[in-house]
Amino acid sequence: KEQPKETPQPAPRQIFQERQRITGLPLYFQGYLSVRHSRCKEFRVYWTELRGTMLFFYDDKKAPMYSQKLDISALTSATNVYPDENGSARFILMLSNGELELKANDSESGKEWKCFILTVTKLSVPPDESLLPGQLTRMHEVLEKEKKRRITRDDCSSTSLNRKSPPSSTLTTMPVCFYAVSRQEATEMLEKNPSCGNLILRPGRDSKNYAITIRHELDTPHLKHYKVMSKGTSYVIELERQVTLTSLQDVVNYFVTQTRGKLKPFVIRT
Repeated sequence: KEQPKETPQPAPRQIFQERQRITGLPLYFQGYLSVRHSRCKEFRVYWTELRGTMLFFYDDKKAPMYSQKLDISALTSATNVYPDENGSARFILMLSNGELELKANDSESGKEWKCFILTVTKLSVPPDESLLPGQLTRMHEVLEKEKKRRITRDDCSSTSLNRKSPPSSTLTTMPVCFYAVSRQEATEMLEKNPSCGNLILRPGRDSKNYAITIRHELDTPHLKHYKVMSKGTSYVIELERQVTLTSLQDVVNYFVTQTRGKLKPFVIRT
């Protein structure tokens, strides 16, 4: 499946704001990328966003919620961009836990992706003389934003350590067990991958709220689904007695602690 040949355009404002709220990170670069993990045979096309030192992959350009995310802060190196037989441009990110092969529409796009990724992970604009003046300017702007973001993040971390109970509402990134999948897809993921965990956080049917799908190993495997309603800055778990929490991570933690660790967040290892 080839990537759509189009110039990346900003997402509609409402979608951009929703992605900003969900990820809690500034947008540095975006566009279509084909992605292949080292364990996979085929590439898969995603609308991809570079936010902070994270890559967020969306199944659809207008989807407010990502389907996968990847922390690239531990990037060790990246290969040179090289063309393939279809004129696309490929390069490989060497991460501490494996490799990720990326494919862009053309060499210019591939070079930009690689340079922006190196800029935010290494905090230095790559000394690539073939970059255009406009590209260099944008990378230097992103570099300054990322430096400021890290300073602010570190300051916040230092401050929160001095508090007895830091507010959970400051945690705006999604839990690792969040997947933009349907109820049926979540069920199949839990049934086919029991070693990866037994709790998935997913979007609700109305896309404004959320749901938890769990798979209990009792006498026989038992599946359950719970609604998680978004109420202002809080989240309400629809149980016999409603439980109100201040972040989605707290929602996941609630299920884990209430079952004394029998429920474990579902994470597909790359």
